[in-house]
Amino acid sequence: MREAEEAAALWGGTVVRPLRLRENEVYELALPGHRAALRLHRRGYQSAAAIRSELWWCAELARAGLPVPAALPLPDGGHLAVLGSGRMASVVAWVEGVPFGEAGVPLVGAVADQAAQHHALGQLLARVHAVTDRLTLPEGFTRPRWDCDGLVGERPFWGRFWEHPGLSPKEAALLAASRDWLTAQLSDHGGSTGLIHADVLRENILVTRGSLSLIDFDDSGFGYRLYDLGTVLSQNLYEPGYSEIRAALCAGYGLADCAQVDAFTLARVLASVGWAAPRLPPGHPVHASHIARAVMFARRCLG
Repeated sequence: MREAEEAAALWGGTVVRPLRLRENEVYELALPGHRAALRLHRRGYQSAAAIRSELWWCAELARAGLPVPAALPLPDGGHLAVLGSGRMASVVAWVEGVPFGEAGVPLVGAVADQAAQHHALGQLLARVHAVTDRLTLPEGFTRPRWDCDGLVGERPFWGRFWEHPGLSPKEAALLAASRDWLTAQLSDHGGSTGLIHADVLRENILVTRGSLSLIDFDDSGFGYRLYDLGTVLSQNLYEPGYSEIRAALCAGYGLADCAQVDAFTLARVLASVGWAAPRLPPGHPVHASHIARAVMFARRCLG
């Protein structure tokens, strides 16, 4: 809390309450006349240049009318502060809404309503990608890469998922085979690439009066555009209305062939296994659930 209060004072505000205390710590911030969100960036994940690049991109998307949070400047005009501890902090405009859903919790409502929301989400992602394609990135812009190497290379961005210590020998062999299959799929993929959000999870989509907003661009980078759709679908694999959700998301995005997105759904569930390995303690239930999901969908894709 001391770091949050130090950061809040730099923007001339006060901390109201914590919102998320995970790898990034996020707090509601009271500024003169309005609210904002303060983020204390996780140590050792993104460089200062990468965070400034993320903030620049979000500001440009917001300027184009997209529902994403724009960075709020410090008194000196900068957007990134370095605290006494060395931790970096930024502040973005407040975005109203409630989360689209929660990981591991079934979606509420009728399947038709779920499909309608995912159709709208597909449209939003298409707008984000289209607006981004018209931007000229500034000199020094840098973000991680969610390309073939970043997903299934020797050193994937989120770790060597096929070596997760919780895998049985049979599961490890399946995930290694999935990596080979996915490498071939991505190598042959001729689809669009560019800047992507790369973490379009339910918690990062806010709903207000039927409209959707997109937050938390911390994992954004250069990669396959369909990886954003695959990330959405990765949380819906156990939903009874999965087929309808998948079709609606693809239709909203303008993707005629839904089968194209399956490889990127697999890429995400495999990456999530790699993400959990160094971040969560042994025995944490997320390890088992991520592995089970990856094994299930790998078998579906590889036949």
